[in-house]
Amino acid sequence: MGITGRSDRTKFRHQVLNPLLEAGLIEMTIPDKPRSSKQRYRLTERGRRILR
Repeated sequence: MGITGRSDRTKFRHQVLNPLLEAGLIEMTIPDKPRSSKQRYRLTERGRRILR
């Protein structure tokens, strides 16, 4: 959250994570448990292509 300048988790989720998920640029590592404390996110192939 530090890189994006956000400090509120809810706003970060709504303004950053959800749009990236919907665009298919990132994906959840545990899609069955979106609120898991162990949840992480990784770049999709599409996200990698955009960053190159």
